[in-house]
Amino acid sequence: MAASPDLRFDTGAAWLDLLATVGGAYGAEPVERLTDPPVLQHWLDHHDLAAGRPPTDADVASARALRETLRPLTLAVLDGAPVPTEPLQALQHWLDADVALHAIERDGRPAPAPPPTPAAALARVARQALEHLGGPHAEQLHACAADDCRMAFLDPGGRRRWCAPERCGVRARVRAHRARSRATRG
Repeated sequence: MAASPDLRFDTGAAWLDLLATVGGAYGAEPVERLTDPPVLQHWLDHHDLAAGRPPTDADVASARALRETLRPLTLAVLDGAPVPTEPLQALQHWLDADVALHAIERDGRPAPAPPPTPAAALARVARQALEHLGGPHAEQLHACAADDCRMAFLDPGGRRRWCAPERCGVRARVRAHRARSRATRG
């Protein structure tokens, strides 16, 4: 798997952004974006999950394992298929690391206190995934309509077709235009 630090934060939820840390996950050459502790730190910072200590290589491995545990659960929900037992049971590993939330004041508003460790941060991600996959947000979960993508995203309005219109949407429109052009010439 090739490596790239280009992270995506456009899926609508932290757990879905975690799934997006592999580019081209369903293609022949997936691209690993969660490459090292500083990249994981950046990802955690973006989601207000910066922990009391910086992540280690073991935390990166745990984040990748959580991601790959969530993938088959997500695909099952998207496809309306039975939930696979093994990943569902494996998810418990991260849920067990969850700690009680503590309220703090941040910028004049109540907010959850930062997680004490990267493991606790990943537990919050796992909990969010479980709540979305099994709760009312499940109806908002969609897969990109591009043949070569399948990235999952939340779409509260129900009108999005692509994970990112400027990426997959443009490529799909270009392919459709080229196909129409060939058909009219042919």
